[in-house]
Amino acid sequence: MVVAAALPLVAEYGAAVTTSQIARAAGIGEATIFRAFKDKDEVLDACVAEAVGTDHVLRELATISLDEPLDVRLTEAAEALRAHMERMGTVVGALHASGHLRPGRGGPDGREGHDGREGRDGREGRDGRDGRGEGRDGQHGAGPPPDARAQSFLALRDGVVELIEPDRDACRLSPEKVATAFLGLLFTRLHTPAPGAEAPLSPEELIAVLLHGSLKHPGSDR
Repeated sequence: MVVAAALPLVAEYGAAVTTSQIARAAGIGEATIFRAFKDKDEVLDACVAEAVGTDHVLRELATISLDEPLDVRLTEAAEALRAHMERMGTVVGALHASGHLRPGRGGPDGREGHDGREGRDGREGRDGRDGRGEGRDGQHGAGPPPDARAQSFLALRDGVVELIEPDRDACRLSPEKVATAFLGLLFTRLHTPAPGAEAPLSPEELIAVLLHGSLKHPGSDR
């Protein structure tokens, strides 16, 4: 409940969000937050974990009806994954821009140090930091570590494979390869295009290219 209420506020305010704002959004007293979280930084870390986690989007993929045609299934999957990636980018970007996620300030678990942000009592350490310093590898926590990213990708791929499986016999490639190509096209589409570049493929165009290629069919203008 706290994290769900905090996510849109974090996306808007970044690390400047206050626990009183989060409590109001959640409809609880501010003290209730600190029964579950040590301080605001722990709330922000939980928001990052929720934003980059795949549980929510995998549940959405699982609700897509297998009775729909394959192109409809994949279009719905593309929309769910687009929303997931945008939510993740918005939350992580807002925290990075407001100083919560900084290179070289991760803790032992790869998460960021406090860097002068308020704790439970709103005060900071003597030197403006909480003393945790860098993580073991000196990397920051702007996202999951490489092995976690690989696991997330595999989880997403498997979720898409389930949507393709009913049409296995109609595919020239295995559902696993089709799902990997689907995710590759989708993630490329989500990158910010360069100024003056062509608009990215719409979900419908992406699915059409994936399933039917980019060549026109004889006697057709499509």
